[in-house]
Amino acid sequence: MRVSATAKYIRGSTRKANLVAATIRGRRVDEAAALLRFMPQHAARDIERVLRSATANAENNHNLSVDDLVVVEAHANEGPTIKRGRPRAQGRWFPIHKPMTHITIVVADQEA
Repeated sequence: MRVSATAKYIRGSTRKANLVAATIRGRRVDEAAALLRFMPQHAARDIERVLRSATANAENNHNLSVDDLVVVEAHANEGPTIKRGRPRAQGRWFPIHKPMTHITIVVADQEA
């Protein structure tokens, strides 16, 4: 049984979040949570929150044991970009793009 959780419209780069998500892919849930807790990247906090949500979904909605769960998928997709600007010299406008990301984590029972 595969159980997922998604967090949408998280402020931050998709590229940076995917680097963090790649480190937990294929690991047990408790090991992945320990890794995320001590990572210095800002995206690790958001991914840890989604991982906790996925494990809670598996435990409460599908009666799965948390000790047997493995992170099957972990990825970050690109969301909309907030476009702002900064006035520059001679009437020019300098664009500032503030990216958003959608983080999805899928956990499943470990095959014995």
